[in-house]
Amino acid sequence: MDRIPSPPACEQLLAALLESAEDGVLSVALDGTIETWSHGAERLYGYTAEEITGQPLSRLVPLYELQALEKIFSQVSADDSRCCENAERLHKDGSRIFIRMRRVPIRNEQGQIKGILERGRALNGYGGDIPLETGNQLLMEQMPLILWTTDQNLRITSNWGKGLPPSKLRAGGLVGRTVFEFLRCADRHTTPIAEHYDALRGVSAHFEYNWKDRILEIRLEPLRTRSGDIIGCLGVGMDITDRKRDEEEAHYLARHDALTGLANYREFIEKLEREVQRAERSHRPFTLLLLDLDGLKRINDLQGHLVGNRGLRRLAAVMNQHCRSTDLAARYGGDEFAVMLIDSDQGMAEQIAQRIERGLPADQEEPALSVSIGIGIYPYDGRTAAELLEAADRQLYRRKKAAHSRAAAVR
Repeated sequence: MDRIPSPPACEQLLAALLESAEDGVLSVALDGTIETWSHGAERLYGYTAEEITGQPLSRLVPLYELQALEKIFSQVSADDSRCCENAERLHKDGSRIFIRMRRVPIRNEQGQIKGILERGRALNGYGGDIPLETGNQLLMEQMPLILWTTDQNLRITSNWGKGLPPSKLRAGGLVGRTVFEFLRCADRHTTPIAEHYDALRGVSAHFEYNWKDRILEIRLEPLRTRSGDIIGCLGVGMDITDRKRDEEEAHYLARHDALTGLANYREFIEKLEREVQRAERSHRPFTLLLLDLDGLKRINDLQGHLVGNRGLRRLAAVMNQHCRSTDLAARYGGDEFAVMLIDSDQGMAEQIAQRIERGLPADQEEPALSVSIGIGIYPYDGRTAAELLEAADRQLYRRKKAAHSRAAAVR
């Protein structure tokens, strides 16, 4: 461990260190009381000498670091005690400061240790270096995102992080460029440039942005000095393309039938209820069809469920073929299907129903399929989803019963 020379050399060295503006220098008595405080310490920690002198050093230390601090004082006389380390301290405003710390014992003329001289330099960007060996630095370099700071002209002053997949950006690779160039947007009034200008006015932002065929989740904050003055922007961008794809796939699976690819019961009912509300406001009619695949049980019993499932997919394909992009086709139940026809009347509903009925035998696959269809018309058959479904189901039952009667008469 370094030794501080005896007075007067010790006092002269200490006085010189206390004038250092770059490092935070302070001396602490063996009981943990702060005795001297440099201009650099004031800059680093936020306290003036008048505020902190005579206070315990523990005031600058987070609770989870107190045990380590006590150990330092208990081992201060040992020749192998630590003299250089990374540590975490508290600023006057409550924020955490990561510092590179060097400690040496202060000895009297007889060589006895009477205190500790502590010299610290910030590692987290406020007037200090950021050595490559620090854990904080390594973490930032390996995070799968990019962090950047700008000046008030939105020119990038620093960037960190592992980068983003299409760009392979590395630390410092954006310095000197503008956010207009980086994010490929020239219009200051649109996302994401508008949010940067908002940050310069003190407004935070959180949004998604399409960038190079990827989706970024971006958070923007004002970049402030210790005194609170805004000097630029602080941005964090994370590539969430894969996550969004997984979320969309999960959302799709939760709302679609796995066998046919049509909307499922839940999706159909929710959109039917929203369409009822929309029609109530706009006073425009719409219709729905309920469909039942005839003889599915017989097909399953005689030819197996694989053939029955293929029959369900055949009906779904015909429904998709004859529905508009604005309509919604769904598998309503086991052998029951539904179609919601937006902005339609009875004539259009009957026309679509006839196309589906003719489309099934037209595919010329075996076994031959047929379908029974009932129609519900808003507002004539009801003004709620339940009333419309009940009206269509009644008509479906009547048509199915009539078809059975015709079949029995033929036999």
